[in-house]
Amino acid sequence: MTKQNGSWLSLVTFCATTALVTALGLAILFASATLAFAVAQSLKSSAHKPVNAGDAATGKTFAGVITDSICGARHARDSGKSPAECTRICVRKGANYTLVDGNKVYALDGSAADIDKLAGQRISVTGTIDGSTITVSSVAPQ
Repeated sequence: MTKQNGSWLSLVTFCATTALVTALGLAILFASATLAFAVAQSLKSSAHKPVNAGDAATGKTFAGVITDSICGARHARDSGKSPAECTRICVRKGANYTLVDGNKVYALDGSAADIDKLAGQRISVTGTIDGSTITVSSVAPQ
C-alpha cells in the first residue's frame, strides 16, 4: 500500500510542478508581448508627432555672466584686466563665449558682435538649448 501512496504522491508533485512551470512560461510570454506592444506604440506615436514650428522659435531664457571658455567664471585677478577685457582677449585667442550661471556653463552660439558688447556683464539670453550649447536669439543686460 505504501508503494501506491508513493506513486500517487510522485504523480501529484509532477503535475503541480508542470503546471507551475507552464504558468510561469505563459506569464513571461504575455509580459514580453505586452512590453513589445508598448514599445511599438511609443515609437509609432513619437514618429507621427507633428513638429510645432513655434516651439523652436520661442526659446528659453537663461541668466548669467558672459565670459569665455578659457577663464570661465574666474578671470586672472593679477592681470590688471576687467572681466570684459579678459573675456575679449581670450576670445581673440580662440576661446568661445560662454554663459556662466552658478555651476552651469553654456557655450553661446550666435552673433559674436552682440555677445561681445555685453562681455563680462550679467545678462539674460533667450535661445534654444541643445546639450550645453545655447543658440542665441537675443541677449540683453540685466
